[in-house]
Amino acid sequence: MSVSESVQRVIFGFGAHSGIDDGPELLRMVQQADRAGLDHFSLSDHPYLGERLDAYAAIGFLLGRTQHIAGFANVTNLPTRPAPMLARAVTSLSALSGGRVVLGMGAGGLWDRISDMGVERLTPAEAVGAFEEAIVLVKKLSGGGPAVTHQGRHYQVHEIEPSPVAAPPVWTGSVGRKSLAATGRVADGWIPGHAADWLSERYRTSRPVIDEAAGAVGRDPREIRTVFNFPGRITDRPLSATRDTDGRWIGGSVDQWVEELTGAVLDHAASGFTLFSADGGTQDVTSLERWAGEIVPAVREAIAKEDG
Repeated sequence: MSVSESVQRVIFGFGAHSGIDDGPELLRMVQQADRAGLDHFSLSDHPYLGERLDAYAAIGFLLGRTQHIAGFANVTNLPTRPAPMLARAVTSLSALSGGRVVLGMGAGGLWDRISDMGVERLTPAEAVGAFEEAIVLVKKLSGGGPAVTHQGRHYQVHEIEPSPVAAPPVWTGSVGRKSLAATGRVADGWIPGHAADWLSERYRTSRPVIDEAAGAVGRDPREIRTVFNFPGRITDRPLSATRDTDGRWIGGSVDQWVEELTGAVLDHAASGFTLFSADGGTQDVTSLERWAGEIVPAVREAIAKEDG
């Protein structure tokens, strides 16, 4: 599946945090998800952790062993991956996979560890500036056209030929007001931080910032999809309460998941979900099978009935 071809579809995937020894199991899970018709998988990007697989190396390998599913870093550790090289990486992955890649983007959070990699530490304002500039530059260096000269505050390139391949969709992990506004101006999607969902205060106060910024530059805010990182348990029997005392989703039976996600799409304009375990890690194989084989088809069917 080319992500760019499914912009208007609600999309479903799963997320993983994978160590070096997890490679074979990760491959099996992604291939299972591919066969089951899931739209995407995501990998975390923490290059300062030696026991983790490199996100982009793993994504390339996994896309090469699958047919339909898309992959992305959730989200790219931008300070350690300079924008011009990031543009080359994602357009190459797109070309090799038939468009099955998304560019997840973050401004950088764990600066103590990031600076341990030899990267210059940025202030929060500088990091957001570099983040927005990087998205613009990646798009400039994609899709063909004349050589690019860019003299920005954080990136400078001179007469660099863009890739003939279009830039993949850019989804951000923006949290602060300035980075949310940047998402509205230049990105294609938003992944709410801290696994916030459509009923959270974070979502209610953050999404309007994106929409206002988009409108201010003449963009239709509806074009910027919201893809939720969504952890929870899939249980054999219904739970008496599917949310905790703080209002955070904890899971439930298949029917309870279907009801919740269908309402998120129809009532709150959710446009995608990435499944994680209840503790925010990789789901177990059985839960992934139930997600792909029972929950996702039922939600798709319920949405189609409303649309039809």
